[in-house]
Amino acid sequence: MKNATFRQIRVFTEVAKHLSFSKAAQALHLTPPAVTMQIKELEGHVGMPLFERNGRLVSLTTVGEYMLVYARKILATLKDAEDAAARLQRLETGTLTIGMVSTAKYFLPRLLAEFRREHVGIEVKLVAGNREQLVKMLQANEVDIAIMGRPPQELATRAEPFAAHPHVFVAAVDHPLVKLGHLTVESLRSHAFIMREEGSGTRSALENFFNAAHFEPTVSMELASNEIIKQAVMAGMGLSFLSLHTLGLELDNQLIAILEVEGTPVVRAWNVVHTQSKLLSPAAEAFRYFILERAEVFLAENYGRHVALPTQR
Repeated sequence: MKNATFRQIRVFTEVAKHLSFSKAAQALHLTPPAVTMQIKELEGHVGMPLFERNGRLVSLTTVGEYMLVYARKILATLKDAEDAAARLQRLETGTLTIGMVSTAKYFLPRLLAEFRREHVGIEVKLVAGNREQLVKMLQANEVDIAIMGRPPQELATRAEPFAAHPHVFVAAVDHPLVKLGHLTVESLRSHAFIMREEGSGTRSALENFFNAAHFEPTVSMELASNEIIKQAVMAGMGLSFLSLHTLGLELDNQLIAILEVEGTPVVRAWNVVHTQSKLLSPAAEAFRYFILERAEVFLAENYGRHVALPTQR
């Protein structure tokens, strides 16, 4: 392995990520033959095959699975070294990889556009997933910094809240419950719910709310997409519970209705998170400060009119 190159290791981890030579080539801006060549050269250094190929199907061999663990550690260490060098030079350059829970996609890109205008030397990569997936990305050092709701307890992280994150019950605008005004949790009992998938922060918030109310909902569907859930709700297929920050367009155009359920909105916090062991680059520090200083005002201006948050005592 001593003659293996960082380029070969990067190509290997990308193919392992996608389990596809063509997708890895696309992600790396290389040709598929170039990717194949790099993998063959790395396999030559290892002395054993790293992938099993069956037509278009690609899978890691046992050796490949072991090598992937070390390859990720090597690339993570290299990234830390690059960040440390940039920090010593106080350079806001290089690539910043930001992880976000899927709910944050409704506001984070607009904030990032402003951030990029002020920090033109930074290339930003944005990676989305549910909370469970994002925790794994942080653990594997695949992201420099993350935007999420409830920070992970299973990792040593620094989590800083930057804005309120309200969650609300929603229904079709012509749903009978909309006309009733203030509702108790019990009044939801005869209605079916469209839920986010297990592992999402939204699902966790709803389950905690119902557990506290000793309420068992009727679940008609479980979906991994806020967009599909909103379409299903608007079509009258059931009620749901979503982040207010996913609903701006629908509320502005009166396409969906918020139900005034007792005890809501359920207010959590948005957090900017990174692992404690990670030395942030100047680019990551710049983004962290930007979010802490700008995001709360941005969210309040764009979503605050739709729902009144509980007053602080």
